[in-house]
Amino acid sequence: MDFMSMLWWLLFIFMLLEPAMQQWHIQNMRHVLLARLEKKRKSRVITLIHRQETISFFGLPISRFITIDDSEAVLSAIRSTPDDVPIDLIIHTPGGLVLAAEQIAKALKRHKAPTRVIVPHYAMSGGTLISLAADEIIMDENAVLGPVDPQLGSEPAASLVKVVEEKGADKVDDETLVKADISQKALRQVKEFVKEMLLEHYSEEDAERIADLLSQGTWTHDYPLFKETLDEILKPTTPGSDGIRISTEVPHEVYVLMNLYPQSGNRRPSVNYIPHSKGDWRNK
Repeated sequence: MDFMSMLWWLLFIFMLLEPAMQQWHIQNMRHVLLARLEKKRKSRVITLIHRQETISFFGLPISRFITIDDSEAVLSAIRSTPDDVPIDLIIHTPGGLVLAAEQIAKALKRHKAPTRVIVPHYAMSGGTLISLAADEIIMDENAVLGPVDPQLGSEPAASLVKVVEEKGADKVDDETLVKADISQKALRQVKEFVKEMLLEHYSEEDAERIADLLSQGTWTHDYPLFKETLDEILKPTTPGSDGIRISTEVPHEVYVLMNLYPQSGNRRPSVNYIPHSKGDWRNK
């Protein structure tokens, strides 16, 4: 093999390996930053980060959202965290599967040490559902959460119920009636779950009020809830209730971390944490 042929082969091999090497480098940088955050905050730091992709696959846009794979990974991270170690969960997501979001929220609620959700940009729908299970929500002053009302495909459950109520059951087709029945169940189930997540920090009356406001179609599903609005919604009215604390003290490292999840490209993990056994925490 002559020199030029060998050079072309080396170039070809480098082109094949370069994406994997670049991904390894970014992953390593993420782990270094997560380790720094964990040491600074004395907590287990977990990420749940989804980017809405700008690229497309055969002309179809690619989106990321909360899946069962995400809940499995987050639950594994929480399960391996000692009971006395706080958890910081960094969320950046448009939402996703209700089942997966509820699993994460339940696991976060069951953790005995303080739990905090950090929102650098947005945590809509299922992301908000998870946030309501935390003891504290730390969000950028321009970050948003959103309503958690259930959706049947692209149709709001609350609107399907309203259609039947306003037109009457005898004036809609069977398919709409079935959808309305499913919608009623979904609205009740989500409200009950949200209320359960809130009862640790709120009275029965406040938990009922907040759950109703966020889950029953008060706003459109993509309506942004900024901190000022959330302060009003989540403010306890019953003496003795502490409520969920909301602050804007997002650590600088979180913004740096977000830069390590570039918008373009579709090969990146949505859940990330440094694997530790519970015994490792004694050496921290």
